[in-house]
Amino acid sequence: MRGDDVRLTLIAVGRAKRGPERDLFELYTKRMQPSLDLIEVEEKRPLSGPELMAREAELILAKIPDGAHLVALDERGKAMSSRAFAGFMTTVQDDGVRDLVFVIGGADGLDTVLRERAQRVLSFGPQTWPHMLVRVMLAEQVYRAQTIQAGHPYHRD
Repeated sequence: MRGDDVRLTLIAVGRAKRGPERDLFELYTKRMQPSLDLIEVEEKRPLSGPELMAREAELILAKIPDGAHLVALDERGKAMSSRAFAGFMTTVQDDGVRDLVFVIGGADGLDTVLRERAQRVLSFGPQTWPHMLVRVMLAEQVYRAQTIQAGHPYHRD
């Protein structure tokens, strides 16, 4: 991807604390061109269940730029190989998308409104992953996609 073609953003529920997951996320984002910007949202009120998910969806939706291509990370989504993911990112860029936005929900997952708004729902498999680790996994896959696009030897089949 060329640096001025698309803005990459991750909107995630929760605040990352210092530690190995945050360090790894930052390691991969520093290698990227363009980088993956992180926007963190958090509801401070003591809500739970569907009410909390709906509020988190409101907070996320407020941060999505107009016209953005939205990818929701959710266990009900479709898994993709790294090459397929790189192809997807190339297609989005070739389609002239200005903003590619990924979203990660809170502990209860993503509200239906976000999954329905998304152009793609992506899964990292049927397992449950810690949300901070999902950030790292996404950052690594975006970086890997960029190296695949560039023909860099980082990715090996």
